[in-house]
Amino acid sequence: MLALGLALITWSAFLYVTAPDLPELEQIDLTVLAEKPDGTCTVAYANPFAFDDEREGPYRCDARRSSSLKAPEYDPDTGFGWESGWVIAEGPDKGELYSLDEGGEERDEQIERSDAFITAGLVLTITGLVGGNIRSLRRMRGVRPGVLRRATRLKEAADAAARDHRRALEAVRTAWEPLHQELVDGELGRIPVSRMRGLAEKRLRAQELEEGGVRTVRDVLDAGTWALAQFLGMERNMAERTMDAARRTADAVGREVTVRFDAGGPEPRTTALLAALRVLVDAGPDAREAGRVGGELAARLEPLLITAEPAAGVRETLRAGPYERDNILAALTKLRLVLAEAEREGLAERFAQASVDLLRGPDAGADELATWTDFESRPAAYYAALAEAVEDTDHEEGRASARTPDGAGLTGSRRRRR
Repeated sequence: MLALGLALITWSAFLYVTAPDLPELEQIDLTVLAEKPDGTCTVAYANPFAFDDEREGPYRCDARRSSSLKAPEYDPDTGFGWESGWVIAEGPDKGELYSLDEGGEERDEQIERSDAFITAGLVLTITGLVGGNIRSLRRMRGVRPGVLRRATRLKEAADAAARDHRRALEAVRTAWEPLHQELVDGELGRIPVSRMRGLAEKRLRAQELEEGGVRTVRDVLDAGTWALAQFLGMERNMAERTMDAARRTADAVGREVTVRFDAGGPEPRTTALLAALRVLVDAGPDAREAGRVGGELAARLEPLLITAEPAAGVRETLRAGPYERDNILAALTKLRLVLAEAEREGLAERFAQASVDLLRGPDAGADELATWTDFESRPAAYYAALAEAVEDTDHEEGRASARTPDGAGLTGSRRRRR
């Protein structure tokens, strides 16, 4: 509607500009020689642009002028009337009579058409602007930059808490893995091949391996499938099954081997593991819960923020189609519910506090004595933190080896420490 109105206004302007122009005119006195009631006259006049040039011709007189100007009342002696008229003042028709009523009729008609078009165009333009603004206002009801800003800040805080908790867990795993692997390797080096889990034809295959110098599970893993097949003369399939049995045994040992903290013979690697664990212990279960909730909340907020992104500005919202606007409004509604729930539970403050606690990191200034003293004051907390850091994601496959020793072991450690 707005486009049509502007088109009509443009056409009106074109008609007005292209309307015929009136020629340059000169007003003169006319002697009315004969006149009909409808104003058709025969007049005589003196050409003002030539000397002694008297002319006669038809002219459209004003039939409504005073009767005193008409024949014979104007000049009873001659019986002529009087009229004021116009002659062309330039060009090839210079000096010819020009009737405004007849010559300007085409121009007047075109000007009238121009006026009609501009009136219609203005009506359509105003209607389009008013209706469009009303429609735009209805569409702009989805513009909620404040909601998006709050949701974005909440997602960033949740992401930070989850990321900081993962970083603390990774620091523990990095310090734990070499200790754990060393224990596993030592245990595998003591397990004879005859005790490998799932070894086909156990006695025969164990004897075959031992005769080839492969006596422990560690030896099997170190040799590999290719060496078993090439140097021991095993078939390829049998070598692969033997390696699978060794790996199953190693997995079982990995689940059973426990990293223990022995204060009687501490070493730098164990102390480094305790220092990394202290971050989780000091942060406490609140940080662990904040990290878990933060990861879940960030994953929940991300698709909603992507869907509701056009609601950040008027231009983006106006460009959205009807279906997209419905999705935007639905996403905004869910974001408001999440924000209200987060505000009730004080999640933003919990995330911020968890990040502060987890970002402290291991105390580089703490000596070995201080680290072990703190461990002995709350060993259960350290072992629980270690279990949290290294447990397998698939609980049915079992937890990685980080179990709290029995009470006698803890007591013995304290006794040796003293």
